[in-house]
Amino acid sequence: FQNHPDDICMEVGFGGGEYLTGQAEEQPDCGFIGVEPFQSGMAKALTAIDALGLENIRLFDQDAGPLLQWLPPASLIRVDLLYPDPWTKKRHWKRRFVSDANVAAIARILKPGGCFRFASDIGAYVDWTLAHLERRPDFRRLVRSSDEMRSPWPGWKQTRYEAKALREGRTPAYLIFEKI
Repeated sequence: FQNHPDDICMEVGFGGGEYLTGQAEEQPDCGFIGVEPFQSGMAKALTAIDALGLENIRLFDQDAGPLLQWLPPASLIRVDLLYPDPWTKKRHWKRRFVSDANVAAIARILKPGGCFRFASDIGAYVDWTLAHLERRPDFRRLVRSSDEMRSPWPGWKQTRYEAKALREGRTPAYLIFEKI
């Protein structure tokens, strides 16, 4: 990053980049890394980045796993995972992004006090994420009650996936875990 920001955030699987570019526009002193392996999402994000003149975003066009391993320890202040593919069939659960290995990698790259934020409208994936994060001694769950889980965190910008979930009558959940 040209401006050498103190804080760097990452969004894994940014889709069309609406949330990522919105965050980058609101926080010009923060650096943002967007991870998206699909060309259509990458093209949409690049178009928005160019139109908005954003210089605080870097994009990674592959799977997040290698990037998680490459990033230095305690280098990020936040990792967002918003409406990931839930891989609902049991035989596909191994493909879910939230896994013991990825959670350990996120714990390694987050600064103390940094956050992992997760949003989904699939209850089974929310439960899966809670189970994976709550058994980690290096994370503390900040959003505890059902009411809190139904309320987006401050600064939330609705994504098209959230809009679709609401149209179809599904209730989103918003989780925040702090690195301790």
